[in-house]
Amino acid sequence: MQRNKILLATAIGLTFNTLTAQATTYSVTDLGTLGGGNSYARGINASGQVVGDVYPSGNGGPSHAFLYSNGAMQDLGTLGGGDSYARGINVSGQVVGHANPAGNGTEHAFLYSNGAMQDLGTFGGTYSYAFGINDSGQVVGYAATTGNAGSHAFLYSNGAMQDLGTLGGRDSYAFGINDSGQVVGISSTADNVAYHAFLYSNGAMQDLGTLGGSYTQPTGINASGQVVGYDYTAGDGTQYGFLYSNGAMQYLGTLGGTYSYPAGINASGQVVGTANTAGDASRAFLYSNGAMTDLNTLIAANSGWTLLYAGAINDQGQIVGYGINAQRKVHAFLLTANTAPVPVPAAVWLFGSVLAGFGLFRRRKAA
Repeated sequence: MQRNKILLATAIGLTFNTLTAQATTYSVTDLGTLGGGNSYARGINASGQVVGDVYPSGNGGPSHAFLYSNGAMQDLGTLGGGDSYARGINVSGQVVGHANPAGNGTEHAFLYSNGAMQDLGTFGGTYSYAFGINDSGQVVGYAATTGNAGSHAFLYSNGAMQDLGTLGGRDSYAFGINDSGQVVGISSTADNVAYHAFLYSNGAMQDLGTLGGSYTQPTGINASGQVVGYDYTAGDGTQYGFLYSNGAMQYLGTLGGTYSYPAGINASGQVVGTANTAGDASRAFLYSNGAMTDLNTLIAANSGWTLLYAGAINDQGQIVGYGINAQRKVHAFLLTANTAPVPVPAAVWLFGSVLAGFGLFRRRKAA
């Protein structure tokens, strides 16, 4: 009798778990444009504010950095020149990117804060680019040295741009920073031929090596120090995404093709980016729990969207990027997770089958 009760409880438990199993899908929000041409989302903060770039006067005109907040897209302007591009945003709504200064044909890193865009300058050369910002307002990127002799990774903090140096070569480039101030990027080694991924922490630049390719470039780092990026092999043109965690670098795979490009990672270790399929089509992906999934399979089949690129994911699981919408326009998107119950029939069948077996067991015992 006691065994029968255990079997029945197990059956009920299994059925309840099946009935309440969750499947994650996403709803798509078209972020639109500023009345012009294409738009591209690149970054998102914890509050769901999104940054990127848009062509407000049409695809033939200049590109402007935008901030999408509370359902509206705002033009952040430029540094007085033609173009601007936003690449990252922190919890305070500070935005970083690069823009053309007035009368200057090159681009300078900027910090947009309190409604104004500030030129971060260079290391004496003509150009600089900013790619990441943490919640303390520290900015990373790279800038030209005097005479444009090289490019060096920088950390901008408290109004000053610090040169992070190199791994012994001429150039270095920083692309991501976490709230602990750890910076990731790529640097040439002493021969100025090989380029290795680096992690800059506590005042020192650590060589993370490569996965055997011609160069290995990080694109982001999360709060736990996990790093994502890609490993490129010049000989055959393959490019595979990687995740660096606990001192080891592993491939993330592709969607059946020959390249993948991870662009962002959140605190849970979820990774987003773009990869090609076996048919060489570019598709946005989500890498989670050891598997890479085409994000197009996680949105409504009748949405009209083809998601091409995912640029960032926040700790709430919201994803931004760009794709082709139902009107065949390239627009920035925001994906928000929906958690819906798995269809019930299979679970009901399981419950009924176990109960039937339980009844049969009792009849046999009685016989």
